[in-house]
Amino acid sequence: EARVKAALDEALEIVEEEAINCQKIGEYGMTIIDDISQKKNGEPVNILTHCNAGWLACIEYGTAKAPIYTAFDNRINVHVWVDETRPLNQGSRLTAWELGKHGVDHTVITDNAGGHIMQHGMVDLVIVGTDRTTRAGDVANKIGTYLKALSARDNNIPFYVALPSSTFDWDITDGIADIPIEERDPDEIRYVQGLCNGKVESVLVPPEASNAANHAFDVTPARLVTGFITERGVCRATEADIMSLFPDKKTG
Repeated sequence: EARVKAALDEALEIVEEEAINCQKIGEYGMTIIDDISQKKNGEPVNILTHCNAGWLACIEYGTAKAPIYTAFDNRINVHVWVDETRPLNQGSRLTAWELGKHGVDHTVITDNAGGHIMQHGMVDLVIVGTDRTTRAGDVANKIGTYLKALSARDNNIPFYVALPSSTFDWDITDGIADIPIEERDPDEIRYVQGLCNGKVESVLVPPEASNAANHAFDVTPARLVTGFITERGVCRATEADIMSLFPDKKTG
């Protein structure tokens, strides 16, 4: 019983810490959105995001969604492009639902549409979350993030990653070499799920004999990342800047 209580107390303490971290991420990220809003004279700031890193995935406002919610709550005019995020559609299923519940204007798009709308000036800013980030700034996140970063760089659009310090892996520097990429059930690719008359149904899309490969994550090199939004502030995606913001995390 004592162990159970100790575990629960520790868990509740972590929840409180992470809630505060997400709040701070929101506040620091909002300043980036506000700067763009002022340059646009109050016109909507169009933000593209990928996968779900909101309050369903994290604590309170979440990480990548925290700047959006904080900006919205401070009456900054925002519009969010929501990648559907295949194959499990966390964007269209979760992020869109979340944003709608909060009253944030948003539009669901196909995963492949991001580059097109960036080319046509329809995106001001990209904010994504991360599952694991190296001390040198390489970012492992939901598959498709790398392509968004490439498109953003080609169109001179800022690409930010929002994360608490707990997401940094302080022991590795090379994300491509050191972060293993999970391969999930190929049927997640082969079948599409959705509601039909109130019931969840699965539909086979490719020919039944076709193989499928389902890499769940990819790695975005630090050179494509404009900066990190953390609970301690915003920094560039370089090892020197990251460690300057987190000097207490130095290893070796």
